[in-house]
Amino acid sequence: MKTKLIILLVLFGCSTYSFAQKAVRNNLRSGNKEYRQEKYTESEIAYRKALEGNVKSSEAAYNLGNSLFMQQKYPEAEEQYQAAIEYETDKVKKSWSWHNTGNIFLQQAVEKKENPDQTYDENLKKSIEAYKNALRNNPKDDETRYNLALAQKLLKDNEGNGGGGGNDQQQQDQQQDQKQDQKQDQQDQKQDQQDQKQDQQQQPQMSQENAQQILDAMMQNEKNTQEKVKEQQMKVQQRKRTEKEW
Repeated sequence: MKTKLIILLVLFGCSTYSFAQKAVRNNLRSGNKEYRQEKYTESEIAYRKALEGNVKSSEAAYNLGNSLFMQQKYPEAEEQYQAAIEYETDKVKKSWSWHNTGNIFLQQAVEKKENPDQTYDENLKKSIEAYKNALRNNPKDDETRYNLALAQKLLKDNEGNGGGGGNDQQQQDQQQDQKQDQKQDQQDQKQDQQDQKQDQQQQPQMSQENAQQILDAMMQNEKNTQEKVKEQQMKVQQRKRTEKEW
């Protein structure tokens, strides 16, 4: 009688476990359907139900992380990705969680790019480390390698500009603007001088030879005029003589 009772309890336990696993799978499928339709809140609910049935389900944790990421619930998404990493044994799938963890920090850094503060560098450094972990698990992932290079470049560029943010960054921007204005003013002045020089060059220039020719022509013209005047004077005198004689 005792033996039969134990057997019945074991069978009941197996049946309960099987039912729970089936519920987990159903909730996962439901969550995936909602996620594909971009219903991220509904998919989050389904994935959480799946985790209630199996708290160590790396698949449910990973998918829940994706739903939270799409809702910009970054800290909660990171927590689920870390849970997926803990319970997952497949290295490629681990790399997915690390990759998306890197995306969380990179996204937060990009949102601060126009006005970076001290969290800008911190998020970039965290994203770099996450991408490196992803590549350690899956060295063939080119997308992760690209994102890693992007994060490294953004960090290098910001450090090259002095890093930091806030008032320091604003002062740097203002100084840069002033330098650009001064440079533009200098270029404008230089261009004005060049234009003025070109205008002078385009004006007709009188060579020494041309000047001499003009001067000679003027002198010749004056000589001719004087000769004409003398001729007129002589004619007048001749008429006067004629009149007197007549």
